[in-house]
Amino acid sequence: MTTRPWPYPRWVAHRGAGRLAPENTLAAFRLGAEYGYRMFECDAKLSADEVVFLMHDATLNRTTNALGLGGARPWSELSQLDAGSWHSRAYAGEPLPTLENLARFCRANDHFLNIEIKPTPGVERRTGEVVGREAARLWTGAPVPPLLTSFRPESLQGALQAAPELPRGLLLDSLWSGWLDIARRLDCVAIVCNHALWDEQTVAQVKGAGMRCLSYTVNDEWVAERLLALGTDAIITDRVDLFSPA
Repeated sequence: MTTRPWPYPRWVAHRGAGRLAPENTLAAFRLGAEYGYRMFECDAKLSADEVVFLMHDATLNRTTNALGLGGARPWSELSQLDAGSWHSRAYAGEPLPTLENLARFCRANDHFLNIEIKPTPGVERRTGEVVGREAARLWTGAPVPPLLTSFRPESLQGALQAAPELPRGLLLDSLWSGWLDIARRLDCVAIVCNHALWDEQTVAQVKGAGMRCLSYTVNDEWVAERLLALGTDAIITDRVDLFSPA
């Protein structure tokens, strides 16, 4: 099978510079760019009124000054939260960004983006639909579209329905039964694995299906060396201070 063109860089900054700055905030993406990174990974979910905003967890507890499900609140409330103080005083008051905020930053600076669709439980397909639709709108006319990924096949199905022209990747934390068939059915261009899952056989299996091999979250040099030797295509890391994207 022919592998489709792959315009993305090898090195991807996880949640911006998600350890050195508060993850999934514009401050983190700006800092990652200062370290020379040109591609970023972010987590996208829906507010109660279906604004796409950036956050990894289902709840607000860990990374904001509020409690409860993020997806249960309207954007008018979410936009007022402090998403920086949990990390350090230097980032106190840093707000939650919308996907539109990040799109403007990426497009103005010719950055690439991997949008992980991270639905609140119960709205998996709908989140994929809205994220796909918004991403298609925000990157209209862009030379390189964002890569949409998710652990949830239902979310990728929603994205496929809403924006079939955008590339998709299936995220895996285990090689569960039927994963490659599902990825084919969703017309994925990539498999994004926990780095420990990759071996020669799995890399050959994915590449034989015409897809690319991506790894998360790689923070040690020996792991990166192993993945490069296996011939994988991209590495997602928190350690923007350790790995030079050049």
